[in-house]
Amino acid sequence: MGISPFPLLLTLMAAAAPVPPPQPMGEERFQQLLQSADAQAAEQACLDPSIASSDRRRQDLRDRLLALHPVVDSLDVVLADAGALLSCGAPESAAVVLSRYSPLMGEERRRWLLIRWQAADAARDHRQAALALRRLVNGNLKELDAVVLLPDQQNGLDQLAFHEAALRRLDEAAAVVLQGSLEGVTGARRMAQAAEWLGPDQLDQADQLLETALDQAAAERSWGLAMDLLRQQLELQQAAGGDGARPRQRLERLAILLEDRYSLETLQPDGTPDPLLRSPRAPGGHAAVGDTTVAPSP
Repeated sequence: MGISPFPLLLTLMAAAAPVPPPQPMGEERFQQLLQSADAQAAEQACLDPSIASSDRRRQDLRDRLLALHPVVDSLDVVLADAGALLSCGAPESAAVVLSRYSPLMGEERRRWLLIRWQAADAARDHRQAALALRRLVNGNLKELDAVVLLPDQQNGLDQLAFHEAALRRLDEAAAVVLQGSLEGVTGARRMAQAAEWLGPDQLDQADQLLETALDQAAAERSWGLAMDLLRQQLELQQAAGGDGARPRQRLERLAILLEDRYSLETLQPDGTPDPLLRSPRAPGGHAAVGDTTVAPSP
């Protein structure tokens, strides 16, 4: 006696059936959530589409989280509340919650400062963000180069320099970024950033940083980066009132070696490239600029 194929067919049809979309959270259920919510439940609720798309509901959840533990004596509790508020898009409220707790020295203080930075960064409070990072390493900024900041795996030292620049403390931003590792391509990019922050008002220092960065880009055979550095050097010298003759000549020689017609045309007197051409470093451009083994003339 053979086995009927119909049960298997029904199983396959059921598996292929579309999954119905989740139903929006009703108001009664939402009110129950507000009354019973802990930090984890509120954080998950903020991801619910029916809540995420409602300003009123998101604000109700934020208010509930803010009032959940007015007095707190546990780091885990305050970090959970602050994390939930960050997930709900309320970094300023997260900072308020964090201010209710004074962490002990050591690892507890480190964990508290990391989320304090995260809240300040999300709120674009650059002053508090910079302060949190400096306190994190007790002012030893070189240690920040080994700090990886969540959630986006950002370098701690580079982030501190960014916050200082956002506060228009450009000299300080340059000094900060130059305290990190200056080796290889990463170091070349850091020196280029510092040169940009120093600008034409500090031409000698900025120009020397670009020269060192160019040496490192050449040592790494990163010719695309070398082109960018030479362009930056040309613009820097011109902004300071010079003609930029040397970086222009070096740009032309490197562009010829790389067969970069786009860059060559931009260096012509009218500076208008053929509209059918594009830079090799533009989206969709060829990748050989960064990998070629051809060494440019000095």
